[in-house]
Amino acid sequence: MEKEQLEIVGPLEEPLMENIAPAEINGLDSLSSSDTDSEKPDSPVPINAPIYRMFGRERPIHVVLGGAADVLLWRDKNVTAGLLSAVTTIWLLFGFGHCRLLTFVCRGSILFLLLSFLWSHALNKSPESIMEIYIPEKPLLQAASALTFELNCAFATLRSIALERDIKNFAMALIGLWLVSIIGNLFSFLSLVYICFVLIHTVPMLYEKFEDEIDPIAEKAVIEMKKHYQVFEAKVLSKIPH
Repeated sequence: MEKEQLEIVGPLEEPLMENIAPAEINGLDSLSSSDTDSEKPDSPVPINAPIYRMFGRERPIHVVLGGAADVLLWRDKNVTAGLLSAVTTIWLLFGFGHCRLLTFVCRGSILFLLLSFLWSHALNKSPESIMEIYIPEKPLLQAASALTFELNCAFATLRSIALERDIKNFAMALIGLWLVSIIGNLFSFLSLVYICFVLIHTVPMLYEKFEDEIDPIAEKAVIEMKKHYQVFEAKVLSKIPH
């Protein structure tokens, strides 16, 4: 009887051990894998490559433009629209209306004189209600000072290029001035000033609005320009004797 019990118990214990062993092994494997996972260092966070910005700037365009940013970026729409309207009217009068500056000033003064006379005498209005025209002195002095500074810098740059013995810079300056002269020959001085004024008051606003789309295109354009300049330098500028 004891032998039969041992024979019955023996076969039952073997499958039980076979079932327990894989479970224990799986548990040990899971523990070891969790331990190794915890011991692995965290993967480094990918650092985004620096975004290309035009002219190598790192600050927002509003900060770069300074005090004139609100006008150039159309933050103050009434002032910007008023400036563009006034400049466009002057350009149309002098550019297409064949109006002369002295004639314009004299006729404007006559109109102002007549309106002031009618307002004060015919309508019996008080002199205080007549609009007073006053040109502030400080903005004009600032504009004249800025223009003088830029002209002096330009003359100093031309002088340094002429005195130094760098033929490459001398040739590039001549080519640049020649191209500017061609552009100036296509437009009158008033039209050129008006085009520059309109571009200054529209391009920054459009660039701020579509900055993310413009910068990649500008980066590709700069790369292509550098390639063409390297070819030009290798074929032309390198052959100029120093």
